[in-house]
Amino acid sequence: SEDPSVTLFREYLKIDTVHPKPDYDAAVQFLERVGTDLGLACQKVEVCQGCVVLVLTWQGTNPRLRSILLNSHTDVVPVFEEHWTYPPFEAVKDSQGNIYARGAQDMKCVSIQYLEAIRRLKAEGKCFPRTIHLTFVPDEEMGGHKGMEMFVQRPEFRALNVGFALDEGLASPSDTFSVFYGEKSPWWIKVKCMGSPGHGSRFISNTAAEKLHKVINSFLTFRESEKQRLKSDSSLTLGDVTSLNMTMLEGGVSFNVVPSEMAAGFDIRIPPTVDLKAFEDQVATWCRGAGDGVTYEFIQKCMDQHVTCTEESDPWWKAFSGVCRDMKLQIKLEIFPAATDSRYIRAVRHPAIGFSPMNRTPVLLHDHNEFLNEQVFLRGIDIYAHLLSALASVPPLPAEA
Repeated sequence: SEDPSVTLFREYLKIDTVHPKPDYDAAVQFLERVGTDLGLACQKVEVCQGCVVLVLTWQGTNPRLRSILLNSHTDVVPVFEEHWTYPPFEAVKDSQGNIYARGAQDMKCVSIQYLEAIRRLKAEGKCFPRTIHLTFVPDEEMGGHKGMEMFVQRPEFRALNVGFALDEGLASPSDTFSVFYGEKSPWWIKVKCMGSPGHGSRFISNTAAEKLHKVINSFLTFRESEKQRLKSDSSLTLGDVTSLNMTMLEGGVSFNVVPSEMAAGFDIRIPPTVDLKAFEDQVATWCRGAGDGVTYEFIQKCMDQHVTCTEESDPWWKAFSGVCRDMKLQIKLEIFPAATDSRYIRAVRHPAIGFSPMNRTPVLLHDHNEFLNEQVFLRGIDIYAHLLSALASVPPLPAEA
């Protein structure tokens, strides 16, 4: 008696695409099979060894118009099985209809919702002027460097003639749906401190540890100020402030040896409202203030701050928001607090919205016991069917005339 869409979702969830050894081949074969069953054209693009982007295409009646891109990633993050109630790759459904699996929210649900929305529209005999492309990409959970970041630079991506893109969002515990029109810039910074070495029994001056202490204090003092700013202003979301966490510490060779070098790693996520050059100047000031021999390097430094227009005068947003009004969906516009593949799409000047239709659902991406209720999942298919109908029917834009 289970809805076939739910059965398909659970089948996809059982494919183990967890890092560090995701079974991309099995995922691509599964999705290609579903696409063929739907009559969609299929293309596979190997952006680097072992990393294939699958493209499924529903051709529009006017291929010259810019297309709609539906993006999702196939990989999922690791699990700690001892903390899970059910095995994380068995897609167990409990008596309340909650489906437990890694990827249930992030983001295998969206992949199947795209496909099932298209299945419904085709069964209804619908066709639209604009072509709809679905891209299933690898490596997003590792930063997208062997996935979307490479794909957007390839001729196969340019040939898609993208006009507007949808990608993942987040669940929302309230009645409201979160809609993301931009993202923070992720910076991963490693600060290295050089100092005087010596025996662990002595009060040695100018040590690496003393300098690193000052660096950490400066970074974490800023962290606390941003945390308090978020806490004190109810109009702000996590996407509106700069998050900063110390995530790595390195140094030392023995308990009785004062090391000559120590280092700390920081994960910083910066909103598009922040002047990135000014922020880097602040980082440099913190490092200089800790003393000589203190340097920093970027492990990741995203400088793109493009955001997608959410004015009613924009035809893409007008189509998206119009569906939300018609379906009485309460939406909240936000900056995404982390990073998704949308940033690479926006960086090549295509508008993109992050949206996962999961309200009244706890945010469990990357968490233990990740789940999605089957009724929430099924409603998402209905929402996407309406969104695709509107977006693929946006009249020709001035540049397309």
